[in-house]
Amino acid sequence: MLAFPCGNKGKIFPQCIHVQDSSQPGEARRLAIFLCHSLGFSELSTAQVALVVTELATNLVKHTEQSGGYLIFSPFEQNSIVGLDILSLDQSVGITNISECLRDGYSSTNTTGGGLGSIRRQSTVFDIFSVPDKGVAILSRFWPLAAPEPFAALDVGAVCLPITGEEACGDAWAMKAGPDSTLFMLADGLGHGPDAAEAANQAVATFLESAPRRPAELLMLIHNALRHTRGAAIAIAEIYTDQLSVHFAGIGNITAQVHSDEKVRNLFSHNGTAGIAGTPKIMEFIYPWTNTSLLIMHSDGLATHWSFDDYPGLANKHPALIAGVLFRDHQRLHDDSCVLVAKPR
Repeated sequence: MLAFPCGNKGKIFPQCIHVQDSSQPGEARRLAIFLCHSLGFSELSTAQVALVVTELATNLVKHTEQSGGYLIFSPFEQNSIVGLDILSLDQSVGITNISECLRDGYSSTNTTGGGLGSIRRQSTVFDIFSVPDKGVAILSRFWPLAAPEPFAALDVGAVCLPITGEEACGDAWAMKAGPDSTLFMLADGLGHGPDAAEAANQAVATFLESAPRRPAELLMLIHNALRHTRGAAIAIAEIYTDQLSVHFAGIGNITAQVHSDEKVRNLFSHNGTAGIAGTPKIMEFIYPWTNTSLLIMHSDGLATHWSFDDYPGLANKHPALIAGVLFRDHQRLHDDSCVLVAKPR
C-alpha cells in the first residue's frame, strides 16, 4: 500500500493557480475538470469538484481584495485509488465566525450564501482554518469512488510544488504502510529543475520498489541508486503506532520533527548528500510517539522558524490543511518546496 503525488510517477503533477480577478474562477474550474478527467473521475464527481473549485475561487476574488489567493491541486494515490486534494490559501483578514459562515444562506457580501456550506457537503473530507489577519485555509478532498481504507490509523497530507517558472519539481515524497508500521520518505534533489527532479523521482522509485527494510538500510539503498544522479537530501521515518515509536534516518538538510503535547523533537540527520561518491554516515535513531503526535517533514524550500504557538488550533486540523498553512506562510521563493504531515486519525 502506498501514497504519493502522481507527478512523481509520471502521471499528473500537482498544480497551483493564483486567483486574483473575476476572470480566474473560470480558469480554475477548467483546470479542475481537466485534472478530474485525467484522474478517471466520474462525471458526477467531476461536477462536484468543478462546483467546489468555482466556489473557492469566487471566494478568493470576493474576500482577498487585490492580493488574491492560491488554489493548489494535489493528486495522490491510496490503495490503488487516486484522489484529489484541493487547498484554498489566502492571507486576508481571515474569518472570525467560521461556524456561522458554514450555515446555508449566510453571506458577508450580499450573495445567496451557498459557498462554504456547499463546499463542505460536496467534499469527501472538508476542513477549514483561519486566524484573524493571517488569512484562511480550506481543504476539500475528493475520491472518485468510495474512500479507501486508511493507512495504519494515520491521516496524511502534503504540499509539493516546484519553484515558480519550473514544471519539474526537485522535491518528492512517498509512503508505504505495512501491517505494523508506516514508512515515509521525503527527497530534495540538489538544486531545482529536471536534474533535481530526476534524483528525487529515482529516490521515490527505489523507496516504493524495495522490500521491507529499516530506515537506515533503506537510506543506504537509495544512496546507491542515486549515484548516476546529482544526488539528494533524503529523510525516512517509520512510525510504529502500537509500539509508540518513530525510527528515523536522514542525510542532508531536510527538517523532520515530532510534535507531541506541546513538545518538539527535532529528528537528527547527518550532513551529506545521498548519491554522492563515498559511503555516507548513516545512523538510525528512535524517538517516542503518542496518540496525539504529529510528524512533520519538509525540504529547505520552507523556512524553519515557525511555531504552532502562532496558529492556535492548527495542530488539531487535517494534516493536508496543516501542510497548506505552513507552505503558505513559510515558503521560500528561491527553491522547490515540499511539506509532509502525518498524525493519528
